[in-house]
Amino acid sequence: MSSPLDTARRIVIKTGSALIASKGEPRRAWLEGLAADIAALRISGKDVVWVSSGAVALGRPHLGKGSQKKLEEKQAAAALGQPLLMSAIAEALAPHGIKAAQALLTLEDTERRRRWLNARATLDTLLGAGAVPVINENDTVATEEIRYGDNDRLAARVAQMLSADVLILLSDIDGLYTADPRKDASATHIAELFELTDAHEAMAGAANAETGVGSGGMATKLSAARIAYGAGCATAITLGDRGRPIAALQSGERATWIVPPVSPATARQAWLKGHLTPEGAVLVDEGAVKALVKGSSLLAVGVTGLEGRFEKGAAVAIKGPGGEIVAKGVTAYDAADVQRLAGAHSDDIEARLGYRGRPAVIHRDDLVLER
Repeated sequence: MSSPLDTARRIVIKTGSALIASKGEPRRAWLEGLAADIAALRISGKDVVWVSSGAVALGRPHLGKGSQKKLEEKQAAAALGQPLLMSAIAEALAPHGIKAAQALLTLEDTERRRRWLNARATLDTLLGAGAVPVINENDTVATEEIRYGDNDRLAARVAQMLSADVLILLSDIDGLYTADPRKDASATHIAELFELTDAHEAMAGAANAETGVGSGGMATKLSAARIAYGAGCATAITLGDRGRPIAALQSGERATWIVPPVSPATARQAWLKGHLTPEGAVLVDEGAVKALVKGSSLLAVGVTGLEGRFEKGAAVAIKGPGGEIVAKGVTAYDAADVQRLAGAHSDDIEARLGYRGRPAVIHRDDLVLER
C-alpha cells in the first residue's frame, strides 16, 4: 500500500521544542537534516508548511536564573527566543535556496472566520511565492485562556485551514502503542488506523509525556490527529530524532498513520454544507450561476446586488436571478464592499475599493452548491 505522502500535494510538519533546542541552543545539525527533507519534498512538487515550537526553550537562558514558570516569564522568553528560532531555521533552509517566512498565530486566528480567511490567504500567498511558512503560536501576547497550549493542535488547525493532505507530527516516539512501551514490555506498535476511538485515546496515556521541554504528549497528538481526520487530512506520528526524519518516514520507518476516509476537498465541502447558516445573500446573474456550477469562484462581475448586512468572513447565500439559492459560501468582503464591487471586472477592484482586494468575492474553496 502506498503512503499518503506519495500523493500529497500539501504537507504540514510539526516539530517540538526537544527536537529544536538542547540546553538553550539550536540543534543545527538536526535542523539541517530536516531542511534537506523539506527541500526534497518541494522538488517533488509538494507545498510544505513548518509548525515549530522552540522559542521559549531558546529564549530562557537569556532571562537569567530562576524557574520562569509564570506566564509573563514564558512570554518574555518567547519574545527573546522567536528571532533565534527563525534565524536557525532560515540558516538551515538557505543552502537549498528556500526562504523561511515567519507567521505567528493565536487561537482566534483559526477560530474566527474573518481572521481565518486572512491567515489562509497570507499563507497561500507565501506558498505561491516559493517560501516555507514557519508557524508558531504567538506566545508573547496569548493568555492562558486563549492559547492552543501545544503546537500539535496548532499544526492540526493549520492543516485544516490550508486543506493539507498530510500532517506529520515528529515525536520522541515512533507512534502509538497499545500501552506505554516505557513501562509495559508487551506493548505493541499500531501502524495504521482508519478511525480514532476512546480506546485509542486510552492507549495514549503517558506514552510521550516524559520530555525535557515542551508541553505535548501522545494524548495531544491524537487530539490533533482527530482534528486533521475531520478535515480529510492523514496524520503520521513518528520518531523525529533522526538525521533525516521525513526521508526515514518515506522509506518505511515505523510510524502510526491515521488515515481518514475522505479527501480534504470532500471533507471541506461536507463541512460547508452542514455548518453554514446564511447571514445575508449575494445576488448574481445567470452567467455567474453557470460558472459556479462548473466549479468557478464567484467573481464581482457576476454580482448584481445583495440582501442584508454582513461582515467579511460571514456565511452568505448566493441567489440566482429568480431568487433561488444556488450556493452558500464564506465571503471575502463585507456587505458594503460587495455592493461597491457589483458588476466590476477584476481590473476595476482597486479603483472601486481604494485598495487591491481579492479577485473572488467568494472563492470556490469556500462555497458549496445547493443544486
